[in-house]
Amino acid sequence: MTDAEDLKRIRRAFANKVLASVGVDDPRIERAFAEVPRENFLGPGPWPISRFGMGFGLSPDDDPVHLYTDDLVGIAPERHINNGEPSLHAHLLWHANISEGEHIVHIGTGTGYYTAIMARLAGPSGHVLGIELEEDLAVRAGHYLAEYTNVEIVHGDGTKVSFSPVDVIYVNAGATRPADIWLDRLKDGGRLLLPLTTDDGFTLIGRGARPRGAVFLIKRLGDDYSAQAVSGVAIYPCAGMRDAKSEKALAIAFATGGLKHVTRLYRSGDIPSARCWLKGDGWCLAYD
Repeated sequence: MTDAEDLKRIRRAFANKVLASVGVDDPRIERAFAEVPRENFLGPGPWPISRFGMGFGLSPDDDPVHLYTDDLVGIAPERHINNGEPSLHAHLLWHANISEGEHIVHIGTGTGYYTAIMARLAGPSGHVLGIELEEDLAVRAGHYLAEYTNVEIVHGDGTKVSFSPVDVIYVNAGATRPADIWLDRLKDGGRLLLPLTTDDGFTLIGRGARPRGAVFLIKRLGDDYSAQAVSGVAIYPCAGMRDAKSEKALAIAFATGGLKHVTRLYRSGDIPSARCWLKGDGWCLAYD
């Protein structure tokens, strides 16, 4: 078993490598990854770990050293729920740009590992509300995060749970459209990290294939919203924010291309279709 001091050094090297792999140079995010023990949020080992896209296999033993690679770790693999890829979250947290004292809502908190990292970024004067649909995962997250005084965990549907206006909403599930509550509850200057995925967007994107999912960074600017795609994604579906009509429109948009040219989100059905990458009922992602 790796001793505590060696594990601290391994965790620091892991944080450095994960951030470097996605070109993120942010000492605060690196320090948060280095200081939050991943093993504290995954239950007892051995752990189911997915390596090289070959499916899940158990780690050789319960030494936490096995967790410090840029791989998925199953938290409920029988339900296809995992802990998430560290490099993807490092990249998205950099775009979220969480500052000391900010208030964050984490939708799809799972067992709380990335919630804990956000709590470190927000600091003791900030606050993180983690919302988790799966009751057993919410219970585990509440237990694992008990010592984090700036974190609250709620079991519920993140598309329906009410919360006060916040600086950041970080969604960890694939929707087909944004929830009104997410856009309504962003403060001026607030950021929404929103994965939009097609029905086959839970599977990994093949090299050279058209994307089936993308994470959008949406910023509120008064009554306006900027929008840009910041990452491809394959992620667990958001049960409360998927419908067939929106999914069909999203699939067509991905197939048509032009994703990188999206700059705005409009909460209106009046925007001409020629300006829209994706047009939904009463909203669109547009080129200007």
